[in-house]
Amino acid sequence: MVKMLRVDRRLIHGQIAFSWTAYLNVDCILVANDDAAGDDIRMTTLRLAKPKNTKLIIKSIDDSIAAFKSGKTDKYKIMIVVENVDDAYRLAKEVDDIQVINLGNVKARDDSKPYKGDQSVNLTKEDQIRLNELMTLGKSVEIRMVPNDGIKRFKMDI
Repeated sequence: MVKMLRVDRRLIHGQIAFSWTAYLNVDCILVANDDAAGDDIRMTTLRLAKPKNTKLIIKSIDDSIAAFKSGKTDKYKIMIVVENVDDAYRLAKEVDDIQVINLGNVKARDDSKPYKGDQSVNLTKEDQIRLNELMTLGKSVEIRMVPNDGIKRFKMDI
């Protein structure tokens, strides 16, 4: 069962390891990232940052989709972490079990701007279109850094 998909450029860090895993009561974190899945040093670093007693899986986006479709993930309560909106979109379009997309820390790029003044969430026009499309599919898109923060619902701002 997917509890939440979080977009966070940092992947695993203190907010994920302590706040979100406890709040969501997950027993598995899936880092879905093409670069990390092919980088032994990055995988080692992510393993060091994971919380004790929580399984960590690091897969490419395509391999993550295949794992969900095969049923291999059914026995876990999973939090998925991706680095950007593009990866979140690819996963959420293909995996019906993903119902909540959380925007936590979206990296600024040349063609992005802070979403409604929030310096931690920087979106391009294309990001907003994709998030809006996911909402039309029944997915919830929220913005919050940690569980105690009030939920801000995403609404297209272009």
